[in-house]
Parts: sequence; C-alpha cells; structure tokens
Amino acid sequence: MAITLRETHEITDEELRELSRRNPGYQLERDAEGRLIVTPAGGESGRRTAEVLGQLRDWAREARNGPVFDSSTGFKLPDGSVRSPDAAWVREDRWRALTEDQRETFPPLCPDAVFEIRSRSDLIDDLRAKMQSYIQNGAAVGLLIDPYDRIAEVYRCSSTTGSSYDRISLEPELPGFALDLNALD
Repeated sequence: MAITLRETHEITDEELRELSRRNPGYQLERDAEGRLIVTPAGGESGRRTAEVLGQLRDWAREARNGPVFDSSTGFKLPDGSVRSPDAAWVREDRWRALTEDQRETFPPLCPDAVFEIRSRSDLIDDLRAKMQSYIQNGAAVGLLIDPYDRIAEVYRCSSTTGSSYDRISLEPELPGFALDLNALD
C-alpha cells in the first residue's frame, strides 16, 4: 500500500530529489495535488520488476529505438505530478529532444510505455488510477501486472483490456515487443 503524506505545502522538485537522495530504496512520487507518495518495494516486487526491465531493455537495445528506465526515475508529467513507473520506455526522438539538464533531473514528459507491477501491499484500484493518470498525461500504452491474481491489463488512450497471463504483445506501440509474464512467477 502506498503511503500518502499530506503536506502543508506542495512538495517541490528540489525537495523530492533531496528526499529521494536521503532515502534510497524507497520509491518517492508526487501526485498532481503536490502530495508525497512513498512506496517501498519488497524482494518479490524487485525481482519481478527486474525481469520486466530485462525483457524491455533487451527489446529496446535490439530495436535501438529509445531508452528504458527503472523505478528510480521520476518523470514530471504534464499535470505537475512526478511519477516513477516500475519500468518505462521513451521513444528515442522524444528523449533526444530534451536538453541535457532536462535529462539529468525529472524528465518533463510522460513515457511512451509504462509498466506497473502490483506488490502485495498495493491496492489494485490505486494502481488502476495511476495507469489512467499515465494515459491522461500522454502515455501511448501501459501495462498493469497483478501476479497474485494473474491478471494483466493493457491501457491505451482508447481502451483498457484484460489479457491472458502468458505473453502480452504491446503492438503497435512497441513494435515487436511481447512480455513473457510466466517469467514473473
């Protein structure tokens, strides 16, 4: 379960960076209202995230189509929130359009593809709301994986669909990419 701390003021980018620096191992995010969200990961969550990252990185490396990011990367979304998906991919042209300073801080964009993997402490409705937020902020596709109930949900601006839990293609947004969910078991 994510812990949301209500502050008397909006958490700034600088404060969020400093909190992240001082609290390694915690995923710190800021929602559109400026509230701090803290979500530590357990061992199984970290292992599953690493598997998704590995498959995504292998695909992106072979396709040479853009960088892949882990959950330690905060993206400053158009609504003002700073979110850290478990895994993300950004098209090369969009990444290269950012200045060096923008790439070094919270990149001011929503990733093209986002992945969230439910941990035992996460509420599925919170993750669904987070996925909708990514889509509303410009993500082309999102994948919510619930390894406990063996459910995978694909989010796009036009629809949300459930899928079988074996292998999921994210075509056409990620050409040639299919995630092997059995590797998360």
